[in-house]
Amino acid sequence: MDSILVTGNGALHGAIPIAGAKNACLTLMPATLLSEEPLTLTNAPRLSDIATMSALLRSFGAEVSSMNEGLVVALSSHNIGNLTADYDLVRKMRASNLVLGPLLARFGQAVVSLPGGCAIGARPMDLHISALEALGAEIDLKEGYLHAKAPIGGLRGARHRLRFASVGATENFIMAASLAKGISVIENAAREPEIVDLIDCLGKMGAQIDGGGSETITIQGVERLHGATHPVVTDRIELGTYMQAPVSAGVKLNDWGGESICSLHFSRN
Repeated sequence: MDSILVTGNGALHGAIPIAGAKNACLTLMPATLLSEEPLTLTNAPRLSDIATMSALLRSFGAEVSSMNEGLVVALSSHNIGNLTADYDLVRKMRASNLVLGPLLARFGQAVVSLPGGCAIGARPMDLHISALEALGAEIDLKEGYLHAKAPIGGLRGARHRLRFASVGATENFIMAASLAKGISVIENAAREPEIVDLIDCLGKMGAQIDGGGSETITIQGVERLHGATHPVVTDRIELGTYMQAPVSAGVKLNDWGGESICSLHFSRN
């Protein structure tokens, strides 16, 4: 088995920038579809999945630019001309299904391939479907694609309880409900940091959402959302990995004096 040998050389010190969380960024990027105004994400991670999501959004007609060596992603969905997420793009990444809620909410329809072309039972898109159907959407499965339509007049606020706390279904419901008419409530919602980060970003865009981080989230639908600039939340796994550096360097965690202290300073771009 391959291994990495780390040899300590005294106390650790310095500043380490922690990248933005991948799952949070992949959730925030589709939020651009909810508004015709620009959305700028800072502290973005430089990963292939971000490039894949960028390609998917561009396939709809969105403008996506990477700046500052990939740490900033600028998005604009003012000229959307396509509402179909093709299998060739969706199959590469599970998070691609997060375009379903935003497209349905703003444009009233969407055609999105099942991730990996798999059956609903194998990869439970049924949780996403039931959540969006609660808002009034009609969704049919045809030849591996979900064909979704909003009712005349748009999505309507509703109360929905997830069978289990699905992160993706929670995110799709929140984004769709942000433009629905009336009040929506999702119960047994997932509580992951990326959901709280999405709610924070949508709040900057003008959404009215309460309960982030709890099992019950309430969304008051608004007529439109505007642009915003938002820093992607810090990747908790990367942060935790660096926090273990003192142990790897042989520093006693309960030793708080002198040169034995490992001083790590984390910064968020």
